[in-house]
Amino acid sequence: MDQHVPRSVTVGLRQREVDVLTAFEDGTSETADPDLLDRATALGRALFTQDDDLLVEAARRQAEASVFAGVIYAHQQRVTVGMCVEQLELIAKALEPSELENRVIYLPL
Repeated sequence: MDQHVPRSVTVGLRQREVDVLTAFEDGTSETADPDLLDRATALGRALFTQDDDLLVEAARRQAEASVFAGVIYAHQQRVTVGMCVEQLELIAKALEPSELENRVIYLPL
């Protein structure tokens, strides 16, 4: 989870037994976007964000064919907390990490 994602999304996912690591818990909440995406990739975890700047970074990496673990993006005004929890749970339980690699997935699905 990127640092700007509401805590209620993390709590909701954990209640559904989805393994979540927040940037704050990882000590990377003040990390620049490229480095945060590098960290998520090193951990083999897709990064959920509501930050447009991470979309720019993901697009740059796609254009350069640079490997990254995947980005899941939701615009803050287009999804509810419940929708995020529901759809992130679906993604986490239905896809393997390798299926998210080098992709950007937009919520709502």
